[in-house]
Amino acid sequence: MDFVDWRKRTDKPSLQAEEKRQAAAFRGRRMGDYVEELIRAAQERGEFDHLAGAGKPLNLEQYQEWDEFSMAHHLLKGSGYVPAEIELQRQIDRELAEAQEKLQRILAWRQRLLNRRFVLIDHQKRAYLTALDLAAVEYDDVLRRINKRILTLNLSTPAPMHRPIIKVDELVTQFREEAAL
Repeated sequence: MDFVDWRKRTDKPSLQAEEKRQAAAFRGRRMGDYVEELIRAAQERGEFDHLAGAGKPLNLEQYQEWDEFSMAHHLLKGSGYVPAEIELQRQIDRELAEAQEKLQRILAWRQRLLNRRFVLIDHQKRAYLTALDLAAVEYDDVLRRINKRILTLNLSTPAPMHRPIIKVDELVTQFREEAAL
């Protein structure tokens, strides 16, 4: 039996042969074309598919020009501070989302009652209607509080950041009509 040294296999091209092949491929071309070809080949092989930060926006803040307030802005942003107007907008959005979530729970309860195979019992109907009245009153109060916040926001921000006033009576009436049994 012949001994074959695995370190000197001949079926693999040598490193020098590979370098010569790459040099021959480069000869007579512009550098940019060659680099683009290498990048294209790497893309086809999928070498760029799982890079860190793939699909995320670039953080260009680190490359922006620094002025006298840049350090303060950077520290405030890093600690989660936002201007009062932006915080007020977020608070308005959060309260609207919570109010809509409560309405969706009432509407889901209504749907469960309507999808039952049995006739509604009076105490179930009364419980639902009581909850509906309470939810409508609470929805009215929440919308009025949100309107106060919207007015505050509109007074303290420039016109592009203004929000329209919520039509409370229309929305509450619409909710009552949707939730009626």
